[in-house]
Amino acid sequence: MTQSAYETLKLENQLCFPLYACSREVIKKYRPYLDELSLTYTQYIAMMVFWEHGRISAKELGERLFLDSGTLTPVLKSLEAKGYVRRYHSNEDERVLMGELTPEGMALRERALRVPEQMGASVPLDSAEFGELYRLLYKLLGAMA
Repeated sequence: MTQSAYETLKLENQLCFPLYACSREVIKKYRPYLDELSLTYTQYIAMMVFWEHGRISAKELGERLFLDSGTLTPVLKSLEAKGYVRRYHSNEDERVLMGELTPEGMALRERALRVPEQMGASVPLDSAEFGELYRLLYKLLGAMA
């Protein structure tokens, strides 16, 4: 096999690597802002869904966040232990686990308001580049899911 045949195995030729590395770096940038809220990044994105919907099934939450139940269950348990959400089984179907925002969880939303602005200031993209990257990432995500 020729050397050029192995070009596809170079890290620099992989789309997955800059996506992976960039994701890690972005999440690392969130850390000081989320530490002030005593949230991990995964807890933060779960709370964003709760702030939007108030109440949601664990299954739907997992689908929105692209998380499996093995990852989501500890997140929900920790948010419940912090008093931000309440977990319970649906009255209509006992098999359905629901999560509901508590008043404490709603109050946390006020403290979280600055996080998007703080993060936006740390991303070195202008609004057109940001919009294009957002569009492309969701296009890719939609095709992969």
